[in-house]
Amino acid sequence: MNVRVAVADDSALLRRGLSALLTAEGLAVVGEAADADELLKCVRKERPDVAVVDIRMPPSYTTEGIDAARTIRRSQPETGILLLSQYVETESAMNLLEGGANDLGYLLKERVSDIDDFVDALCRVASGGTAVDPDVVERLTGRPRVRSTDSEDLTGRDLDVLELMAEGRTNQAIGRSLFLGERTVETHIHRIFRKLGLRPEPEDHRRVLAVLRYLRSTQGSVP
Repeated sequence: MNVRVAVADDSALLRRGLSALLTAEGLAVVGEAADADELLKCVRKERPDVAVVDIRMPPSYTTEGIDAARTIRRSQPETGILLLSQYVETESAMNLLEGGANDLGYLLKERVSDIDDFVDALCRVASGGTAVDPDVVERLTGRPRVRSTDSEDLTGRDLDVLELMAEGRTNQAIGRSLFLGERTVETHIHRIFRKLGLRPEPEDHRRVLAVLRYLRSTQGSVP
């Protein structure tokens, strides 16, 4: 893919290292930013396919990255957002998914060291998909089973499928990961939709709704 990328992180070392890594992988880095204001100016000017954004940036190091992502989503929805975080921040993950999961990703910074997976996630987001860090998904969904709207429990295998759905995996990729046939994966997904009380909608939309509904049902126990 000929992907155009903007990189935003207050650490010059990480920012430049990430830019060099992406360039070496054949992606076009069209701008770098040290804070949210620089990022917004860069995105307006360069219109990248995807922006890699640190969640915590100056001046307060709290939600500047999330806030900038929301601004980009409103003003330039064609630009995907891949958020990076030093730690698992469940509230940030929930905020990310609440706004719609297309063209969005959330990875821990340690994933940058796995170049193939990181570039794959970035390209997935640039193409309109979703990429959520497996550790974030585990933190959010690795909870005791909960009762759904029709009083049926999600099984362990249902949760396995749901976690991979949250990462943005296709049915084929879910099948490879769990050693299941695609038809079996489809059966699990439709059973998840039924158990969570989701009526027929476009498939991508229901996948996002399924993840959100499950997360809302468990977030009371999420730290």
